[in-house]
Amino acid sequence: MSVGLPVAHESAALHVTGHALYTDDLVHRTHDVLHAHPVCSPHAHARMTRLDPAPAHEVEGVVRVLTAADVPGVNDGGVKHDEPLFPDEVMFVGHAVCWVLGETLEAARLGAAAVEVDYEPLPAVVSLTEAIAAESFQGGQPVVSRGDVEHGLAGAAHVFSGVTEMAGQEHFYLETHAALALVDEGGQVFVQSSTQHPTETQEIVAHVLGLASHHVTVQCLRMGGGFGGKEMQPHGFAAIAALGATLTGRPVRLRLSRTHDMTLTGKRHGFHAQWRVGFDDEGRLMALEATLTSDGGWSLDLSEPVLARALCHVDNAYWIPHVLLHGRVAKTHKTSQTAFRGFGGPQGMLVVEDVLGRCAPLLGIDPLDLRRRNVYVDGQATPYGQVVRHPERILAAWDQVVSTGQIASRSAEIAEFNAAHPHTKRGLAMTPVKFGISFNFTAFNQAGALVHVYKDGSVLINHGGTEMGQGLHTKMLQVAATTLGVPLARVRLAPTRTDKVPNTSATAASSSADLNGGAIKHACEQILVRLTGLAGDREVGRDITWDELVREAYFSRVQLWAAGFYRTEGLHWDSTAMEGHPFKYFAYGVAATEVEVDGFTGSYRVRRVDIVHDAGESLSPLIDIGQIEGGYVQGQGWLTLEDLRWDESDGPGRGRLTTQSASTYKLPSFSELPEVFNVALLEHAHEDGVVYGSKAVGEPPLMLALSVREALRQAAAAFGTPGTSVDLASPATPEAVFWAADRARSGGADHVVVGLPGAAPDRPDPAAPALHPRSEQAAHESVEA
Repeated sequence: MSVGLPVAHESAALHVTGHALYTDDLVHRTHDVLHAHPVCSPHAHARMTRLDPAPAHEVEGVVRVLTAADVPGVNDGGVKHDEPLFPDEVMFVGHAVCWVLGETLEAARLGAAAVEVDYEPLPAVVSLTEAIAAESFQGGQPVVSRGDVEHGLAGAAHVFSGVTEMAGQEHFYLETHAALALVDEGGQVFVQSSTQHPTETQEIVAHVLGLASHHVTVQCLRMGGGFGGKEMQPHGFAAIAALGATLTGRPVRLRLSRTHDMTLTGKRHGFHAQWRVGFDDEGRLMALEATLTSDGGWSLDLSEPVLARALCHVDNAYWIPHVLLHGRVAKTHKTSQTAFRGFGGPQGMLVVEDVLGRCAPLLGIDPLDLRRRNVYVDGQATPYGQVVRHPERILAAWDQVVSTGQIASRSAEIAEFNAAHPHTKRGLAMTPVKFGISFNFTAFNQAGALVHVYKDGSVLINHGGTEMGQGLHTKMLQVAATTLGVPLARVRLAPTRTDKVPNTSATAASSSADLNGGAIKHACEQILVRLTGLAGDREVGRDITWDELVREAYFSRVQLWAAGFYRTEGLHWDSTAMEGHPFKYFAYGVAATEVEVDGFTGSYRVRRVDIVHDAGESLSPLIDIGQIEGGYVQGQGWLTLEDLRWDESDGPGRGRLTTQSASTYKLPSFSELPEVFNVALLEHAHEDGVVYGSKAVGEPPLMLALSVREALRQAAAAFGTPGTSVDLASPATPEAVFWAADRARSGGADHVVVGLPGAAPDRPDPAAPALHPRSEQAAHESVEA
């Protein structure tokens, strides 16, 4: 049985030896390739008044300039028809108005520089707080509601209100966006694309070219990382390459440089949240009201479902009787923000963890105790109406971390250390995770597979999921081998292609192992039924090997291939009422993080991390533990290091992304890794109704990193007197940690309004600008009683 074995990634040897092929590697195997380069807008918002490509044609090596006039179909690169492929109104700095094709990339670059474009600048909304003040919103404004928030707040013994802000995050996959398109002798368009959603890439390419989908085939060999950034954003780039190939008759390669990738493509959504919360005398949550505003950028992209998932995860792992959550998407003149690992879940969870972290000292309750006493118990449901199954696993993971992580003894040691070290403080925090698994959009919860058994007994599988390094293909090989009862070495996997498995969903929402695994299992079971029927006709007692049985099946004219299909059952979701059962199950986890902070500089180190995570009956433990480690570190980057900054001045650079390279955008490296990193999978966690009892593990671990931010908060607060509440910016860069510690030292209060018992404080003005994350103004705010 291959499922459950700790096997290495199926392409690990290819990765480390450099033999793994990615989309752009195929250029060197293709003749007469043209290279594409964009002509980018220098304005955040402007109307294009003149476009003259003629000077580009005077540049040696330039073959063609692609403009809106060349599009035979629909001039749009998105699914909501709000993303012109060739715009006449530019909406962010870097917006590509046309593309130059050259014999070399340098020729295309020089040609792009020669194109003449005139603009009429228009007013631009850059920051999220500007958008809120200007009421610049797009898309729907959903509401999640349960109970009576005003009644709950009025009956609460302790009421607080505040603002929580969090920044976005750059995907920074190792492989930038890439596409290679060519057209065969029959007019068939073939696109190699680094995409998480080949079917949607196929659809966009087809409608740009004015073709039916069966004229377009998209293949994805593998991706050098995706993290959600290649779910929607590859489509337009693939369409540009396909358009160029169609018009010139030559293959066209489009690969973004790192600077172009960061300048042109979407990020994780930054969020602004205003909230009011009420607790009883024992620190139990009574009511929470919040307005969440996400920074959607210039177009909708996936902003609406990201917001919906954020609203569905504000509760995280905590029972809150009365809830009222408002959501809205701001429209700003920045890149169109898009999917990113967690898909809004991290932003929603950060709100409630920030609330608990800031209020615990004001309640006089240890943050560990405050969190644990509010965790869901059996029979309770989420604010949108889904019963929380197996909530006891949250506490089982919590108690395991407390035990194996020696939390009690280490907390005492930290208290002693802090008392003896006035200029260095440590903090230890624990946070849980409850993350819903399934696409919010019910129709996406389906998958297909194609399994071939050849006459010699070898097996080839195709499925609709894509491999971006996360180990999906490895798990699918294990599922096929286990279902058929053959050694893992007998199974091979073919690249993901739209002409093998059609109408696939994106490899996203952590659901790909569930969906594609179910489809592969279904296909294999069909083949097994046929083979079992053949074996049943044999003489009793005669043994037969797999290879012999397959060969006999062929000569008996038994079908040795099958198409499998899987749909997730039990889902229903009313997106208008924001009610239903949108998730197949919840993935749980608990993390404890210990940090040490230098009070002079705000610099810190992560001393130890202990994680217990619920992966069900893991399909592939080595892969899953790697995903947990990687997810935590990526979350740590979002919360502590990765500081996206746009020019918000009124100067000529307004709207420009100033952190557009590895030299200005800080990513986690070896020096930021936890010095001690303990990861364990929760045992006895079989999940019914999912392939081999497994659970998704792609996105949930990222949110375990919320514990590092809470640990930094506690370390900063330790520079002050007991009971100090610290407002910590996100990302909690060393600069932000220094100012938080400085406020604690000086007795500056957190920017939280404390209400009188039994009375709710006034609701904050939604249009009021929030405290800037890096502002020292917070040092002068006082707590009002």
